[in-house]
Amino acid sequence: MMSRVLVTEPLSEEGLARLRERTEVDVREGLNPAELAAAIGEYDALIVRSRTRVTAEVLEAGVRLRVVARAGSGVDNIDVEAATRRGILVVNAPNGNTVAVAEHTMGLILALARHIPAGDAATKEGGWPKGALIGSELRGKTLGIIGLGRIGAAVARRAAAFEMRLVACDPFVPAEQAARLGVEMVPLEALLQQADFVSIHTPGNERTRGLIDAARLALMKPAARLVNCARGGIVDEAALQQALAEGRLAGAALDVFAQEPPGAPDLVRSPKTVCTPHLAASTEEAQESCALDVAEQVLAVLAGGVARYPVNAPSLSSEELAALGPYLELATRLGSFFGQMDGGAVQRLEFAYAGEPAEHDTALLRAALLVGLLRLVVEQPVNLVNAGAVAAGRGLAIAERREPEAESYTNLLSIHAQTTAGERSVMGSVVRGRPHVVGIDGYWLDFPLEGYLLLSEHVEQAGVLGRMGTILGEAGVSISFVQVGRWGRGSRGVMVLGLDDPVPAGLLERMRALPSIRTARLIQV
Repeated sequence: MMSRVLVTEPLSEEGLARLRERTEVDVREGLNPAELAAAIGEYDALIVRSRTRVTAEVLEAGVRLRVVARAGSGVDNIDVEAATRRGILVVNAPNGNTVAVAEHTMGLILALARHIPAGDAATKEGGWPKGALIGSELRGKTLGIIGLGRIGAAVARRAAAFEMRLVACDPFVPAEQAARLGVEMVPLEALLQQADFVSIHTPGNERTRGLIDAARLALMKPAARLVNCARGGIVDEAALQQALAEGRLAGAALDVFAQEPPGAPDLVRSPKTVCTPHLAASTEEAQESCALDVAEQVLAVLAGGVARYPVNAPSLSSEELAALGPYLELATRLGSFFGQMDGGAVQRLEFAYAGEPAEHDTALLRAALLVGLLRLVVEQPVNLVNAGAVAAGRGLAIAERREPEAESYTNLLSIHAQTTAGERSVMGSVVRGRPHVVGIDGYWLDFPLEGYLLLSEHVEQAGVLGRMGTILGEAGVSISFVQVGRWGRGSRGVMVLGLDDPVPAGLLERMRALPSIRTARLIQV
C-alpha cells in the first residue's frame, strides 16, 4: 500500500510533485489542532511550515505517523519531545532559507539606516522630505549578532562586505570558528552595549523567550537599532515600544511577532519601526529549496532510509552518512543477535568501535545497536529516534569505547555486557559488503549475520555436530554453514549453524538433551 502524506500549509509545486512520484499526497490547509488530530491517524507523514501546531495530542493520534517535516528551519511549532517519545522522526530544512533570511536581514538593516520606507511613503504622497531623512552609513558601524548559526554566519559574511565591525554572542560557537568569519565573540550584555545594530538569529524556545527584555533594551545605545528575523517572542514587544516612544532606541525592524498577525498596533505603526509579515524566508528559491529538502527526507524515511536533517535523532553530515552507511545494518543486526543470546539480565553494557567506524561520529551507530537490542524486548516501537530515550527509561547505562585499529579487520563493532549469567560479548564486521559476526564470548568465528542461526554452547566431544545434523535432517531442516569456535580439543566452545528453515517446535529440546550441549538457541536476524 502506498504511503500517505498530509500537507497542511503551502508547499511549492516542485516539492509536491516529488512526493507524488512515490506517495499519495493530500493538501489540507488551515486545520486547527483538533481537526488535525482527527485527521492524522490515516497518514504516515506530515509536512508543515510555521503556522500548524503539531501538539502532543496530534502526535498521539498519529498511529501511523513516522515523520513530521517542517519546511523551514525552526521547529518551535512541533512538540519534538512528544514526537521523540513516540518514535516519530522530526526533520527540517535548515539550509533552504539561509540566504533568503540573511538577505532580508540586510535589507531591514539598510531600510532602518537609510529611512527607505519613510522616503518611499512620503514620495508616493507627493512629498520630498530630503532634509528630514538623513541616514547613516553601515561602514564602520558595529553589528551585534545574537546567534551565530547558519543564518547568523550568513549575515556576518554579508555585513563584512559593508565593512562593518562584527561582534556576536553564542554559547555554542568556539571563538576560533567565529574568528574565521571575522567575528569577535562577546557576552550578550557587552554586545548590546557596543552595537549600533543588533540582529537576532536564535531559535524560539523557553530559554530565549523574552531574551531581549526591558533591562537588556536599556543597555543599548539611544542611536542603536534592533532587527528580529528569527522568532516572535524573543523580544518583549511592550518594552520595545516603550523604549522607542521614550527615545531610548532609534529604531527597530521586525519580521516576526509574538502574535501573528501582530497584536501590537502601536509598535507596528510607529514611525521608528519597519515591519514585514514574516517574509524573511519567502523567496521563490527558498520555498522551492525547502520543499524539495523535506520531500526528499520524507521519502527517504518512508522507504526505511536516513533523513539528512533529523531534529530528534543523531545528525550527521552527508560525508559521515556515506562513511557510516555500511555499518548501520551491521549495528542493528548485531544488536538483535546479542539481544537473542541466552545471557541473563544485563547489568552493564559497553559498545566498542574499532577501525574505520571509530574515525566518525558514532551517535547513529549507538542508536542502531540499541534498536537491535531493544526491539524484541520492549512493548513500544523502537527506532533510531527514540532508542536512546527508551534505553534511558529502562535505566540502561551504556559506556562507549573507540579504538584506532581493529584486530584482524579494517572495521569492528562490539557489544560487551556484564549480565547475571556472567560476561558476554559479540563482535561484528562488514566483510565483502555484508554484516558478519566474527567473535562470540572471545571465540573467533566468521559467519553472515542473516536468516536463521542456531547458536549452541557445548563441551568439545566427537560426534556432537553429527548428532545435531541428524536431528535437523530428520526434521527436514537444511544447514547452510557451520562455524565452530573452541580453545582446544576437549574444551568448551560455541557452534553456529546457518539454517534455511526455522526449527520446528520441540527440536531445540532434543538438542539441549544431548550430553555435550549446554545451551541451544534459535536466533533470527
